[in-house]
Amino acid sequence: MSKQEAEACCSPVLREPLSAEQSADLARVFKAIGEPVRLRLLSLIASHAGGEACVCDLTGAFELSGPTISHHLKVLREAGVIEGERRGTWIYYRVRPETLRAVSSALVPADAAPATA
Repeated sequence: MSKQEAEACCSPVLREPLSAEQSADLARVFKAIGEPVRLRLLSLIASHAGGEACVCDLTGAFELSGPTISHHLKVLREAGVIEGERRGTWIYYRVRPETLRAVSSALVPADAAPATA
């Protein structure tokens, strides 16, 4: 293929594509939130005031056992999507906005990404 043919069919790269390591990290996040219960848990946590919810607020929203909910929360936590803090007998979970920003920025086309100062 000549240079002219390549230029005619291939668009230029406008930003650095994901590295293999970044792809692997983000794939873990996508796998974690790609399961319906976990995606709903994430949504429930993010919907609470301050982006934080007690596990006691989450278990009643599902027809699943406590250990099953705990498993799903563990997967989200290990993927870096949420973090938890024990307060007395309860654990309070909050969304990690930096992880969601990384997922979002990986999906936004380069020409649509906001300019950074």
